[in-house]
Amino acid sequence: MTHHTTVLVIGGGGTGVGTARDLAARGIDVTLVERTGLGGGTTGRSHGLLHSGARYAESDPEGAAECIAENQIVREIAGECIRDSGGLFIQLESDAPAYFEAKLEGCREHGIDATVIDGETARKRVPELSDDVVRAMVVPDGVIYPSRLVAANAESAAAHGARIETHAPVEDITVEDGDISRVSVGGDLNDDIVPEYVVNATGAWAGECASMFGVEVEMRPTKGVMVGVDYDELGPVLNRCRDPDDGDIVIPHDEQVILGTTSIAVEDPDEYDREAWEVDRMFEECAAMLPSLSDRTAARTYWGVRPLYAPDESSRGSRDSGTGAERGISRGFFLLDHAGDGIENCCSVVGGKLTTYRLMAEAVADHVAGVLDVDAASTTATERLPGADDPERLDGLVAKYDASNPADEDVVSRAVPGE
Repeated sequence: MTHHTTVLVIGGGGTGVGTARDLAARGIDVTLVERTGLGGGTTGRSHGLLHSGARYAESDPEGAAECIAENQIVREIAGECIRDSGGLFIQLESDAPAYFEAKLEGCREHGIDATVIDGETARKRVPELSDDVVRAMVVPDGVIYPSRLVAANAESAAAHGARIETHAPVEDITVEDGDISRVSVGGDLNDDIVPEYVVNATGAWAGECASMFGVEVEMRPTKGVMVGVDYDELGPVLNRCRDPDDGDIVIPHDEQVILGTTSIAVEDPDEYDREAWEVDRMFEECAAMLPSLSDRTAARTYWGVRPLYAPDESSRGSRDSGTGAERGISRGFFLLDHAGDGIENCCSVVGGKLTTYRLMAEAVADHVAGVLDVDAASTTATERLPGADDPERLDGLVAKYDASNPADEDVVSRAVPGE
């Protein structure tokens, strides 16, 4: 039976569920379809850093300001989807002091709370830190548990009337007279959807989705490895204070840490090599900050693919050295209105960071509401997510939406809805 909806959101990662939530809270009829469980693409395979903005403070003022603003909002609305760990930017003896100073100046300029401590004080906070730590910058980084975050956003969207369909891959898109008129969905839904408007929120797969309605969206996906290592009570996020490079971050969980990451261009976000040298490099580089890592082994390993927009990456001179240096300075997001491509009722959202998922979703929802002539503002910055204070309920929602993913599988319990 054909299903009619005002807005169809394709993609159930952070931005997709955030968009569905924002639109539904404005009273707009929304259906979201995701080909797997929620968060099964980039979101659930990220390193899960809640950015303070310090990583971008010296190079990308707008991105830094967005991160610290959203960091504070997400802390308020997301509760147990977040770990308030704090963070340290670590300067080793081999790292340039000028880079540290530039980052510190950027943090202060953009409203990011940053305090400098010496190496001895840093080692008191993290006893296993390297003796080579000269000083550190204390910043309000945190940790995101993506599985909980996407499930809670989906539950909020559903509470506002949205229809959330998982294991519902888009199989065909029909365009008539400059509009998407029908979207055929397989899997568990196995139905045709007739939308008034379509949001392509498929992340690294945005190009493949756009090609189904005859539009080119040039993506430049890059893979990155994350390595889970058994390690109790690290405390803060550790960031190497140098130009972004392989193995420059350690994310604390309860009984593990996550080491990340490489950045290597891939042709296909579904099919790419997962190479042992990448894992080895994480141990080698992260052990420069935390030497005891060199004696440990991987408890689990997973790769994710970043949804980078090719024109943006090219304009910033991002490159692939063959050793994981496919990196731009920013991870800005872009809303592509396809009316200019001859498709009047569709847009794509690409790029971005998990930290700014809510801001991205608000921007998309503002655009769609404007197209639909809906005069209602976003409420997602102040409305607390369902179950935010209850880890068991959150984990039940993860099970409900099949949102269990590698990024936090060591934290999220295997709850069963109703138990």
